[in-house]
Amino acid sequence: MKSGFTPPIGKILQINGQCISLIGNDIDTDRIIPARFLKCVNFDSLGESVFEDDRKTLKGSHPFDLEKNKNATILIVNSNFGCGSSREHAPQALMRWGIKGIIGESFADIFYSNCVAIGIPCFTLPKKSIQQIQKYIDQKFLYLEINLKNSLVKSKDLNFTLEIKESSRKMFLSGEWDATSTLLKNKNLIENKFNDLPYLKFNNHFF
Repeated sequence: MKSGFTPPIGKILQINGQCISLIGNDIDTDRIIPARFLKCVNFDSLGESVFEDDRKTLKGSHPFDLEKNKNATILIVNSNFGCGSSREHAPQALMRWGIKGIIGESFADIFYSNCVAIGIPCFTLPKKSIQQIQKYIDQKFLYLEINLKNSLVKSKDLNFTLEIKESSRKMFLSGEWDATSTLLKNKNLIENKFNDLPYLKFNNHFF
């Protein structure tokens, strides 16, 4: 986990940051976070182990090990990213490494849903556009500004209209993706419902 990490809360209207590219189709959740790390008590340490086995194999040359990428927050991927098992630890590990948004050709459905649940928007672009971005990153530093209101992404040299499920986009813009904050905001409604439930009303003679 990067120092100063704070999980997102509430409305997510814009994501700005440096990009990191991970080339390859069908990168599954076991590669994102190997199964042996699923025994953790909480998610805090998972950022250190993201892509652990791939990074060991590449001996320091994996994108997540390169010094130039240490401050990256936007991940660029190819097709069917996050396939495999449904472990929620995969997006948790990416978030704790520092990823705030992902742009790819396509995502596995459960991985996508797990990302939405913790505040990581996942956007899609056609294969040709993703390859153009990845080629650019291979040659230059790329800083992107993503506007969720109009689904536009831009940089000094690149501009694209991103695709995102409308239901997901509305959840990020309203903050409804954040279940904890939504519950706290509706504390009075919860208390009223609690008081209305007959099986939670006890007579004194039971005690």
